[in-house]
Amino acid sequence: MISVPRALTGPRRRTATALGVVGTALALTATAVGGATAAPLPDRDRVTIEPGEAYMGAGTRVHEGVPAEEPSRGVLAPTDGVQGIDVSHWQGSINWTSVRNSGIQFAWMKATEGTGYKDPSFNTNYPAAHGAGVIRGAYHFALPNASSGATQANYFATNGGAWSRDNLTLPGVLDIEHNPYGAMCYGLSTTQMRNWINDFYTTYKARTSRDVVIYTTASWWNTCTGNWTGMSAKSPLWVAHWTSASSPTIPSGFPTWTVWQYTSTGSVGGVAGNVDRNKFNGSRDRLLALANNT
Repeated sequence: MISVPRALTGPRRRTATALGVVGTALALTATAVGGATAAPLPDRDRVTIEPGEAYMGAGTRVHEGVPAEEPSRGVLAPTDGVQGIDVSHWQGSINWTSVRNSGIQFAWMKATEGTGYKDPSFNTNYPAAHGAGVIRGAYHFALPNASSGATQANYFATNGGAWSRDNLTLPGVLDIEHNPYGAMCYGLSTTQMRNWINDFYTTYKARTSRDVVIYTTASWWNTCTGNWTGMSAKSPLWVAHWTSASSPTIPSGFPTWTVWQYTSTGSVGGVAGNVDRNKFNGSRDRLLALANNT
């Protein structure tokens, strides 16, 4: 079991390293999504994570580091477009009224990981975001080497990933990215990975009637699925590309992005410390259409 240094477990810093990959990841000259050179992480910014405690972008930090070009984002910047965040228990207690008043319109929060972990903050964040008028949704951190896609989709749908047409609930998200605990592609071949993702998608849709949103990076998707085009017509794409560029690099096979996670070091009123910032590719009306399956 990998221990978490207590001095580093606060919500202000949450950068992951993992046993067995840290030395390699830091020794190599890594490239960030989209080709930028990755900056080594300062010691004060590193926290080891235990199995179950991954978050969106944890695997990218382990395997690629933080890109040198990642922008610094203030409380109110940027203000263009439809803005959102994603959170887990790493953010600690969140004031969702302040989040909404800061201009945040949507948020996805971690519900589950694998088939044995439920985020301890989910049952607080999910209704509280709804009560504050934030369009909310849940995400599942995939562990394709742990169990089948169907097993994990059922676990997710049962433990927070369900959907209802209430004007404030987004479809669930499959967070499929670099493995923060080991080999980048979880030891699966590209064919096995494609089958796993499709298995998750099919099961989740049968349970909820919704197409699952896929969160990933261009580098992971292109490498671990072999530039697969099989999901582009079925799942909205949430792409992670931490950059100051005006648009993200998207995985092969997807025509465009629906959500863009543009920084992992953002700030938002109501959240203490760093938080991932996201932008929706469209108007609020289109975001509501995604929420309501219209």
